[in-house]
Amino acid sequence: MITRLVKLEFSESFVENFKWLFTQVNTKISSFEGCVGVDLLQHETDKNVFFTISKWQNADALENYRQSDLFKHTWAQVKPHFVKKAEAWSLLDTM
Repeated sequence: MITRLVKLEFSESFVENFKWLFTQVNTKISSFEGCVGVDLLQHETDKNVFFTISKWQNADALENYRQSDLFKHTWAQVKPHFVKKAEAWSLLDTM
């Protein structure tokens, strides 16, 4: 199992649009082959910072998603609104 943690920091003017966009794609990501689930969290005090946490059956499933039209289309919509480069970690479940 792979857990993918991604930190995203947006311009303040895009925050509500991002939340709406995530509600539109969340089900599609969750039902992508190999995805076990995906969550969105917002920083407690810095409302422009979000984290996505997704679980994948394996690294190949995650990579297939990252190469998909769904990911590319979604990323193209959010990337112009970053105030800092996104940070991402792929973590192995050890238990």
